[in-house]
Amino acid sequence: MVDRWGAIFALFVAIAGLIPGAAFAVGVPLDGRVCHVVTPAAVPDGNASTLRFTCGGEPSGYQRGSLWLRIDPARYMQPGETPTLLVHHSRLDRLAVEFRYVDGPAEWQQVRNGAYGDFWRPGAQLAFSPANRNDHVAAIVLRFDRLASHHLLRVRLVPSGAAERQSAMLAALIGAALTLLAIGAIYNLSLAIAVRRQYLAWQGAWAATVFVWGTLWSQFALLVVPGFAGSFSAQASTFLSANAITLATFSAVTSIPRSILPNWLRGVALALGAAVGILGIPTSLVRSALIDTLGAMLGIFVLADLLAVAICLGWAVRRGSAEARDLVAAWSVPMAALALTQFVDLGSALWGGGAQILVLFAAAWQTIWLSIAASRRLARFRAERDRALAAEARASELATRDPLTGIHNRRGFVAAVAPLMQSAQRDQTPVALLLIDIDRFKAINDVHGHEAGDSVLCTLADRLTRWQGPMCATARLGGEEFALMIGQLEGRSLLQFAEHVRQELGACDHRQAIGDHLVTVSIGVAERRGTADYQQLYRLADQALYVAKDGGRNRVIHADYLGPPCEPHSGKDGAQARR
Repeated sequence: MVDRWGAIFALFVAIAGLIPGAAFAVGVPLDGRVCHVVTPAAVPDGNASTLRFTCGGEPSGYQRGSLWLRIDPARYMQPGETPTLLVHHSRLDRLAVEFRYVDGPAEWQQVRNGAYGDFWRPGAQLAFSPANRNDHVAAIVLRFDRLASHHLLRVRLVPSGAAERQSAMLAALIGAALTLLAIGAIYNLSLAIAVRRQYLAWQGAWAATVFVWGTLWSQFALLVVPGFAGSFSAQASTFLSANAITLATFSAVTSIPRSILPNWLRGVALALGAAVGILGIPTSLVRSALIDTLGAMLGIFVLADLLAVAICLGWAVRRGSAEARDLVAAWSVPMAALALTQFVDLGSALWGGGAQILVLFAAAWQTIWLSIAASRRLARFRAERDRALAAEARASELATRDPLTGIHNRRGFVAAVAPLMQSAQRDQTPVALLLIDIDRFKAINDVHGHEAGDSVLCTLADRLTRWQGPMCATARLGGEEFALMIGQLEGRSLLQFAEHVRQELGACDHRQAIGDHLVTVSIGVAERRGTADYQQLYRLADQALYVAKDGGRNRVIHADYLGPPCEPHSGKDGAQARR
């Protein structure tokens, strides 16, 4: 938690560190020091010198005409400095700038809606510099045609050299933030598809929306589509920013499990988020003085939405939600930045980017943090899933293994011999079953105890596993009975192999458990004939084993050498005979 909040603090320090970079710029407040006049749009630019400017009060009624502003550079610049005028544009049809020199004629520069030429700069700014830098600029006149609201304007005067350096640095920072947002959008949308988590889809859509908004607001889109310059970008940016808040709300709220968050609180937060998106539609379309009223209403809804989301996250954290803790760290920075813009007018801070660039940096931070948090959480889920699968595999393996000896039990043996039987059927190759029974095993338990009997079983099972392989499967079927299925052997070779098994098992050393007591085994052998299945093969081998036990034990009997098929004795007599 210390590292988390330390990182948040470090981000704010980094952002605050950008503010001194704007010390070379002087914001021009649109107050009584800036004289203004309103005229019809038909008035020619050349009539600027004849207009009577008013240096007090606020302009009005310019939305269908032209708003003229006159700035005295001497109020804001050091003597001898050549000013660059930076205008954070708003919704307008045309902006014309006149530089009046102390000696010589005036110079006009202009941009139109959809055609900014080389005047645009990163951060939604337009830059105008006097062509004659050797002559002193006495006054600067700005003309805005069909401006939506002068409250949305930000004007700065910057020494010419500093303006270029600031634009280059701002372009690099905005480019880095947009790159992170693009990567975050792709990553979160990919995660949403892969793991089918709704909040990741909302998060990816939010990051993508902020990326598009940042591309339009910063004017980087003009590199590809110059016609987007002006009102279209401004209106689209307003619409996208409102919808980004809606998507962010849905991402944060839907990430909290329904069992934690009350339905009424969830509903209020989602409703406020939706209201911000809906209110953003008329706010983005209006071109009149109504934009100030709609903007104020939108700000109120944004603050209410931020408060509702903060309450939701706090509620979930208090109830131990790990997702909410990650979201608090991720969303705290953009939420704080967004709330700050509603209370504090950043104006021309942050190299003219103002509130927008603060939100863009905070959004990049949020995307990085939430992507890391989502990856970490999914890694934990994957680890838990792997452990569950491993436990399931172990349980499945244990279900097919004899708990005493560790080799296959009857269930595992049937599954293990199925491929051998199928291969023999398909390729018409021999396969045989050996049923192995320990002679007089009950006596071992009676004389030496069950612990000694278990030791004998384990020793024999360990010796049997040496034959285990692709063409051989072994198992303890129960009690003192073992089984071995072998492929590719038949006739004499099979009998020789069975005799070798009997001798090897008889040669096992059991002295540590039962002293010099000799342990022998009897083996019944059956070869697969025709389409015989495992059950038929087992019955034949069991008959042969019965004959081996009945004939004196410690021997191998092949089912082919028996008389007509007969069932082994059942009941107590049969059990005694097998022992």
